[in-house]
Amino acid sequence: MNILILGSGGREHSLAWAIQQNPKCDRLIVAPGNAGIEAMCEVAALDIEDGAAVAEFCHENTVDFVVIGPEAPLAAGVADRLREAGILCFGPSAQAARLEASKKFTKQVCDAAQIPTAGWASFTSAAPAREYIEAVGAPKVIKADGLAAGKGVVVAMDEAAALAAIDDVFSGAFGEAGAEVVIEDFMTGEEASYFVLCDGENILPLGTAQDHKRVGEGDTGPNTGGMGAYSPAPIMDDAVTRKALEEIVKPTVAEMARRGTPYQGVLYAGLMIEDGEPALVEYNARFGDPECQVLMMRLGAQVLDLLLACAEGRLAEAQVNWADDHAMTVVLATEGYPGSYAKGSVIGGLDALPETSTQMVFHAGTTAKGGKVTATGGRVLNATARGATLAEARDRAYALAEAVDWPEGFYRRDIGWRAL
Repeated sequence: MNILILGSGGREHSLAWAIQQNPKCDRLIVAPGNAGIEAMCEVAALDIEDGAAVAEFCHENTVDFVVIGPEAPLAAGVADRLREAGILCFGPSAQAARLEASKKFTKQVCDAAQIPTAGWASFTSAAPAREYIEAVGAPKVIKADGLAAGKGVVVAMDEAAALAAIDDVFSGAFGEAGAEVVIEDFMTGEEASYFVLCDGENILPLGTAQDHKRVGEGDTGPNTGGMGAYSPAPIMDDAVTRKALEEIVKPTVAEMARRGTPYQGVLYAGLMIEDGEPALVEYNARFGDPECQVLMMRLGAQVLDLLLACAEGRLAEAQVNWADDHAMTVVLATEGYPGSYAKGSVIGGLDALPETSTQMVFHAGTTAKGGKVTATGGRVLNATARGATLAEARDRAYALAEAVDWPEGFYRRDIGWRAL
């Protein structure tokens, strides 16, 4: 079959890598792709947020199945346009994707379904939000309501930081995503990511991971899109996973169906776990990045079969076959990220790196010009490896990262420290 993946990050490179291994995949196209993706399959210049253009491209190229990677095309309704055009696709409708596109909407769903989550309030202007903080104090978590590429969240441990974060959001630091702010109670515990597939009715647990959001070692500094991840998450034992499924995921899916917006795609629950009790931090309507990289490394070719079963409403008959292994990915980012950074630095040493079922460098913000790979984003590469133990996966991943010749880049050297 002919398959189109939408996106250009490490998530999409890892999806392409896994899907291409499946014998059902005859032709693979990724739009717009990156340098690493371009080296393994076709890429296409396409506005992935224009549903009509994507549908037209699919008809012209006899695409049988579309996998939507990032959140922006989901929020823009690309999945809706594809389904209207009779094209099979993986990804929720725009209405269902509001679970990620609006923090306030998710909180309302949680309240309706009695899902454990942090207490909250929302505001559409700075003055009442500031008054609220001055009345209740800190610590609080300040979130831009809309999509902000994983950066619209500030954990404010004191009142001054909370007030500054409110001013930042309403001054346009996150664009349209900051038209409204959600202020949450601060939750303590350990964070983990839980992924399930939903076909609108059936739920198939997929796997767990933990990522490192802060830019600095020891989980310090500002939030990023993610500096590394590993799978499985040790804290997600059978009891915690069962509670997350029964008390958080299932009630959410039921509430979405009750509202007439059934959820179809991957649902990623960001959880806070304390004393064995999970609470919802937030939902994402797509695979996490960089969590997707470790999941794809462990799942391999079966991913295509699972995504097809999800898109075709056949999840009740699907099964995930996990190896008893571990995976880790280390993000290599441009110096200055998540603040301002320079683009265009040349990355060397990539051709000499292994590309196997246990070691891969997935590309994110890269482009190929004149035979050279250059950095075009903040998060640029994902050194990813599997191992029989997490320590073995870590050693392999860091060996890959250290072999990259890129003076303008940096990476954290403590990914997985909680588990190790």
